[in-house]
Amino acid sequence: MSMHLPQIEIRREALRIAGERVQRPETIEVTYPYTGQVIGTVPRATLEDVRRACRIARGYRPALTRHDRYRILMRAGELLAARRDEVSRLITLESGLSLKDTLYEAGRASDVLLFAANQALVDDGQVFSCDLTHHGKSRKVYTLREPLQGVITAITPFNHPLNQVIHKVAPAVATNNRMVLKPSEKTPLTALLLADVLYEAGLPPEMLSVLTGEPREIADEMLTHPDVDMVTFTGGVAIGKHIAARAAYKRQVLELGGNDPLIVMEDADVEEAAMLAASGSYKNSGQRCTAIKRMLVHESLADRFVERLVAHTEAVRHGDPMDPATDMGTVIDEAAARYCEQVVGEAIAEGARLRHGNVRRGALYAPTVLDHVRPEMAVVRQETFGPVSPVIRFKTIEEAIALSNGTAYGLSSSVCTNRLDYITRFVRELAVGSVNIREVPGYRLELTPFGGIKDSGLGYKEGVLEAMKSFTHTKTYSLPW
Repeated sequence: MSMHLPQIEIRREALRIAGERVQRPETIEVTYPYTGQVIGTVPRATLEDVRRACRIARGYRPALTRHDRYRILMRAGELLAARRDEVSRLITLESGLSLKDTLYEAGRASDVLLFAANQALVDDGQVFSCDLTHHGKSRKVYTLREPLQGVITAITPFNHPLNQVIHKVAPAVATNNRMVLKPSEKTPLTALLLADVLYEAGLPPEMLSVLTGEPREIADEMLTHPDVDMVTFTGGVAIGKHIAARAAYKRQVLELGGNDPLIVMEDADVEEAAMLAASGSYKNSGQRCTAIKRMLVHESLADRFVERLVAHTEAVRHGDPMDPATDMGTVIDEAAARYCEQVVGEAIAEGARLRHGNVRRGALYAPTVLDHVRPEMAVVRQETFGPVSPVIRFKTIEEAIALSNGTAYGLSSSVCTNRLDYITRFVRELAVGSVNIREVPGYRLELTPFGGIKDSGLGYKEGVLEAMKSFTHTKTYSLPW
């Protein structure tokens, strides 16, 4: 397999502190996972950079009208759409994701901006009449939603370098908040580009700073700084629980990992289920919190399902992320690919049957199908963040529900069935944040509520609408008419 070496000019980026470009003597190299090429450098922010960004943000009081916010977000969407190919290529270079995946991500980002812009125009107040009881008065209570007094700090992961960031930034702009953002040190370049787009669209620079650096050096300050009112984080469970412990008496929205099942009942359309399984496992190289991590398949059709899944997996073209024909690029780095290889190897040693894949070259890991997996195996007990499709067989709906609920996670799920009695039970009994019937676990609109329970999060939702609620507080006032 030939290796495509893209012609690149190494980007030497700066911090964005309230719009000011700030360099630091120490930098972090950003590499293209497919080749190992250095594609850019970013500064290692200092504690003083965090404190300065928070101080500037706390001292600024946004006065943007609803129309101002709408106009800025819509203009940012237009600018991103005009630069879609450039944005897609940049995401591919820093993440190793295929151009097919990153073009899709760029389109999703425009949707986020559109929904946030429209929600900025929505009157979010309520009116309550006070003469509802015999001791009430002839008054009315009104509500309005206000931005937080302090700063929102946002920490985002590597797997969606644009969309994870914009899901935090756009609702902050829509609600007149100030945000200090730290993107993943593995994929920081797209976040810096987004900040520049928003500044160009008219966002007051004091409302957004982007700090790049090592989490162990600056993240704790972002959690504990007295000017911070809220922390919003997407990432791993261990870090999420650390944030929950450290960011005391601050509002927190933690969107953590997932171990999402695809449940295939005996009445399912096998071909449809296999297509969903392949799409849900391999899109974004399997690096999605809502990727299908386990396939729970009724024993009566498991053999047919596995055969069709293998066929769909064999059809996935994986390799050079810059080739427009490639379906699946790399995982984020070689260490991540080695982990996939390790847990699949352990499962095979414990009795699982390898049906396809488990081939690695650097950060490139082939889409992989495992059959006869048992629930105690690490490949399904933990979150395998890569393109792995493990099949577990079951006999009854009770067993399927127990298997689905039998991990520490509770993010999303997918069910293939047409029986209303089954659908009703799954919606009621699965301990997850979302249940999608005959769709992948990750299906949603950018507007709709999204999030999980158990080790997948605290139950607070993301998505544009819910994020805007989290980023505001309700004030009530009453009048004698």
